[in-house]
Amino acid sequence: METEPATTFVLIHGGGGSAWDWHLVEPELHRLGHETLAVDLPIEDPANGVAEYADAVVAACAGLTRPVIVAHSFGGLTAPVVCSRIQAELLVLVTAMIPAPGESPSEWWGGTGFNDLGIAIDTEQEQLDAFFNGVPRPLIEAAFAHEREQNGGWDEPSPIRTWPDVPTRYLLCRDDRFFPPDFVRKLVAERLGITPDEIDGGHMVALQHPKALAGKLDELWREQRTRVTG
Repeated sequence: METEPATTFVLIHGGGGSAWDWHLVEPELHRLGHETLAVDLPIEDPANGVAEYADAVVAACAGLTRPVIVAHSFGGLTAPVVCSRIQAELLVLVTAMIPAPGESPSEWWGGTGFNDLGIAIDTEQEQLDAFFNGVPRPLIEAAFAHEREQNGGWDEPSPIRTWPDVPTRYLLCRDDRFFPPDFVRKLVAERLGITPDEIDGGHMVALQHPKALAGKLDELWREQRTRVTG
């Protein structure tokens, strides 16, 4: 029996994160027969913004044939820019921000209605409650140790003028306290015109349920392959 050809999942981390955020998901995708590429965005340089983050991902994708682009949280602002510049097979947004054309990261919070939710992340406890519910304490401590400063690009308009011509799926996390399900469903309908797929877990689902997340990413890719090949 012939083995279905695998793909490469290009993994884009969220705000203040790093490629480490995907370190538990990558081996699970490898076990499913895929290759992975987790990219460190140059977020610490205040001169960089979404356009420069996309530059880093595009450069890392050199030599790849139609990869699957996966973006978490703030990485959702970078992913469509990447997909406008390379040929991607599929774009998957994992509890991610969805930019409007020309919208800056600073404008996103008010433009989507997020600011009306009253979610506070000023203290460490508030960050734990919003981002890390369900994540084991040792992984939370490791995540804080790998945290980086998100220094630039807040007021830089999104380079996209229209959504890229690539199949797009959105993966909602049912237990997310930062981007709550009702907020996400409305946002996805308004900005993408689709119904999100769903998975158990909080905002940091890649640390909480890496095997389930990898399995869902594999499932979404296989569904896309079936649509294309019949």
